[in-house]
Amino acid sequence: MKKSMFFICIILIISISFAYGTGKKEEMKETEEMNVQEDIKAKEIIGISKIVAHPALDGVENGIMDQLKDMGYDFTYDLQNANGDINAAASIATKFKSDKVKIAVGIATPTAQALVNTLTTVPVVFSAVTDPVSAGLVSNSMKGEGNVTGVSDLTPVRAQIEFLLRIKKVKRLGHVYSSHEANAVALADIAKKACEDLGIEFVGTTVTNSAEVKQAVQIIIDRVDALYVSTDNTVVSALSALVEVATDKKIPVMSADPSSAETIGVIAAWGFDYYKMGRATGSMIAEIIKGKKPADIPIRYMTEPTDVDLLINLDVAKALGLTFPKDIIDSANKIVQNGKLTSK
Repeated sequence: MKKSMFFICIILIISISFAYGTGKKEEMKETEEMNVQEDIKAKEIIGISKIVAHPALDGVENGIMDQLKDMGYDFTYDLQNANGDINAAASIATKFKSDKVKIAVGIATPTAQALVNTLTTVPVVFSAVTDPVSAGLVSNSMKGEGNVTGVSDLTPVRAQIEFLLRIKKVKRLGHVYSSHEANAVALADIAKKACEDLGIEFVGTTVTNSAEVKQAVQIIIDRVDALYVSTDNTVVSALSALVEVATDKKIPVMSADPSSAETIGVIAAWGFDYYKMGRATGSMIAEIIKGKKPADIPIRYMTEPTDVDLLINLDVAKALGLTFPKDIIDSANKIVQNGKLTSK
């Protein structure tokens, strides 16, 4: 009897120990799996913040995702739009920090600045930033620095104005630009210097948000022969309002953003294919995912001929009594005629 009780006690002890150990292991296993899932989730999230929605910046965003998908990556994207609000851009950056995104992407200068100011350990890739040095993103215009690198959309402002002069004789050139976007101010300075060199009067006026664009154009429209629109996100997001005022006064508009010009009546647009810029940005992100440090990745400038689009609008030219030289028509890869867009 004593022996039977002894064996029964031993069996109970072993059973309890086994059950406890198994439960402990299961608990540890569940905890480890949860941690792994959290890590995987963090690795999969790429935060993309753009300053405002318009065709060019939307093109960058789509290009990034398409490029990474084509390269075999399957990420979760946190797509954020600051709607032109600097404070919103800062809040988005804080969100990305708390969510522990794997990589943060800033499309346009204000959102890129907000990310760089907030995220010090997470890789930050900027895109569609005109002057990354004056924006305070990096100290060298040719290479990444710390946790930051990206793609610039610095456009050939003087060449664009010279192009406009081949279409119409211009004595006074109007330019509306955003006073709170570093890229817009930099481009306005370049445009002003180009006008001085070309013997043209520069008529500039500033806005602080897209709602002010139409009124700003109305103020200067009777004093100018043409309008030049740079890659200023605030102004481009209100391009239709600007063109509406210009059309009423029969004033041609030259734009640096072909993407927005596909459906809005500017006479010509010469600039980057922003979707291709997005794909270039996506390739840069892939380099970082593979282990390359942002500081070791050179800043990219869209300098290849295939990176650039030239759109001309024959309907607008006809309405304004203007004509394009034959070589311009031949070199344009996008032509609007009879209300239809044709791409070469």
